[in-house]
Amino acid sequence: MFEFQDFISRINGMQIFSATIVLFAIIDILGSVPIILNYQAKGVNISPTKITTVSLIFMLLFLFGGELVLRLFHVSVEAFAVAGSLVLMIMAIEMVCDVEIFKNNGPESVSSIVPIAFPLVAGPGTFVALISLHAEYDMINVLLALAINMLWVFCVLAATKPIQKFLGEGGIYIMRKFFGVILMAISVKLFATNLHVMMQ
Repeated sequence: MFEFQDFISRINGMQIFSATIVLFAIIDILGSVPIILNYQAKGVNISPTKITTVSLIFMLLFLFGGELVLRLFHVSVEAFAVAGSLVLMIMAIEMVCDVEIFKNNGPESVSSIVPIAFPLVAGPGTFVALISLHAEYDMINVLLALAINMLWVFCVLAATKPIQKFLGEGGIYIMRKFFGVILMAISVKLFATNLHVMMQ
């Protein structure tokens, strides 16, 4: 009973709200809809349940053991973020220039995991944010914020076809170009910020 009361006392609404907003902005699943539709057009099967589950597992693993694993390979969080930003840049170039660089030659069962689950949903920016939030907020509040965001991710992924029908081919094409540039800007910011930290 005491442990349960201690658990409840650690829940902080402001921390949950702040962490939820940070993760919402970084994951930006709505902004990723054109990317998801782009891969669906290539014949990639997008399973909301699988992508949400795999993304959540990646995030939890990194939240609890990411820094340890990176240290094991002598890789800093900043270096990991720089590498991830390059993958995001490639995806952005595909969208803006209508070219195919990322080849989905893997098994069909994992074709939506890379690059949708990782690094689009559970990417380096999210990993860095989780580590930062863990250092600032109570773990329970970070976990609740993550759960809220993953529920939102699932809902958006499940609604991609209605979104596609509402926008039409022209709307999707325009959105793909626009968000391709946005994704490119995010990758550049992620690259520059973490490279600056590495150079210090």
